[in-house]
Amino acid sequence: MSAERAALAEVLTESLNLLEPPIGVAFVDVVPAGVPRFAGRVAAGCRFWQEAASGVFATDAADHDLCAIGTFTHNLAGTPAHESERGEALKIFADLGYVRPEDLPLIPVLKRRAQHVIYGPLARLPIEPDVVLMFARPDQTLILSEASQQMEGGLPPAMGRPACAIVPQAANSGRTALSLGCCGARAYLDAFAPDTALYAVPGARLEAFTARVVALARANTVLTAFHKARRRDVEAGRNPTIKESLAAMSRPG
Repeated sequence: MSAERAALAEVLTESLNLLEPPIGVAFVDVVPAGVPRFAGRVAAGCRFWQEAASGVFATDAADHDLCAIGTFTHNLAGTPAHESERGEALKIFADLGYVRPEDLPLIPVLKRRAQHVIYGPLARLPIEPDVVLMFARPDQTLILSEASQQMEGGLPPAMGRPACAIVPQAANSGRTALSLGCCGARAYLDAFAPDTALYAVPGARLEAFTARVVALARANTVLTAFHKARRRDVEAGRNPTIKESLAAMSRPG
C-alpha cells in the first residue's frame, strides 16, 4: 500500500462525501506478491468494481468469461467458446437495436492486452492504478466535471452503454470520463443506484486532479451558501447587491 494513494483516497472521499471508496484498476502481466486471486464467480466484469470496495484482488480472463462485452472492452483473451458467446450476445443486442454492427467500432477497447486485472480500494492498492473509479451522485459529479473542465480544457464524455468502456476510455485517452452506466451494470451492481453515475480518472493524473477537486469542493460549499442567502433575500422582497449577499451568508437561514 502506498501512503500517497491512501492520502489521495481519503481526500477524495472527504471532499466529495463519497459513499463508496475510490476504486483502483490496474492492468498487469504479473500479479504483485501478496495479492490474492479472486475467489468466486461474477455475472459481469463490472461487478468487480463493487467487490473491490472490500479488498484488493487479482483476476484473469477466465474470471471475466461470463461477460462477453467486458472482455471485449478490456481486451482480454478469450476461448473460441467465449468468442462464440460474444457473437450470440451481439446478435441479440442488434436484434433489439441496442448495439448495432456500426456501433461496435465506436466502443472504446483497451489498447494493451494484459494478463491480469488488479482491483481494490485506491487506499490499499499495492501498485499504481491505470484508472481510478468513483461512484458519484449528480452534486459530486458537478465538482468532478468542473475539475475536468479546468484541467483538460473541455468536459469529459458522458458515456452510455457499455459501462465497462469507461475504463479503456480513460486509460487510452489519458483524460477523465463520465459513464451514465448501462442496464447491465445497474442490474449487477448495488453501488450503481438510480441517482449514481461513474467517474473515471487516469491514474497518472490522479494527484493533480485530486488537488483541483479539493479546491472546487471548498468553493462549491462557499458558493452554495452564497446562492442560498441570495435566494432567501430575493424571496423576502429584497434586492441585494453581491456584497450584501456575501454578508448575508453568515445569517441563520
